[in-house]
Amino acid sequence: MARTAVIAGVGPGLGESLARKFAAEGCRVALLARSGEYLEDLAADLPEPGDGLAVPTDLERPGEIREAFRTVRSEWGAVDLLVNHASAGSWSGLLDASVEDVDRAWAVNGRGAFVASQEAAEDMVDGDGGTIIFTGATSALRGRDGAIGFSAAKFAARGMAESMARELGPEGVHIAHVVIDGQILTPSAAEANPDSDEETFLDPAEIAESYWHLVEQDRSAWTLELDLRPHVEEF
Repeated sequence: MARTAVIAGVGPGLGESLARKFAAEGCRVALLARSGEYLEDLAADLPEPGDGLAVPTDLERPGEIREAFRTVRSEWGAVDLLVNHASAGSWSGLLDASVEDVDRAWAVNGRGAFVASQEAAEDMVDGDGGTIIFTGATSALRGRDGAIGFSAAKFAARGMAESMARELGPEGVHIAHVVIDGQILTPSAAEANPDSDEETFLDPAEIAESYWHLVEQDRSAWTLELDLRPHVEEF
């Protein structure tokens, strides 16, 4: 039976690559983000008709997230896979950041992931288990200069993943946190860096392969944290 996957936070780059990879592996994929037209086009372009479901959602709003999961269940039933991929930045240091900047970073990276995880985990615990993956960043391990809100929110999401792994692992739910330690080669990154060596970027299609490996891992050897970076001579 096809598995139902939810990707919370989809855009050109890794979100799209995850959708294509999961669909290629036989999943039905629900796409959550604010950009409705983009989601509709991507859903229609997945390998098999009906594999994709566009669910326009503001991931800052808990009510919209819960409604999105109700929509997914009404179409396909319980959720088996979740990727918490949405991200919002707050690119200011302590002295310049506003409370609103920090609140928004937390609302998406932290609270939004919490609500989505709660929705998905209820299905997984009541069913046959499942997988929840967090897309993290270097800032989840080392606070970034001039990005206090983003760093704090990414630290929070990493802590949430670790806590969830201990709570839900015995229930058959695999929790994994992926540290993206570098810049992903999105269309906008390629346009902004036309002369850069592509090997200095992370290929989103290859990252998606690593995410799928996490989904397929046997529970006797689950990964809690995976660190991905491009090949460089020194790091």
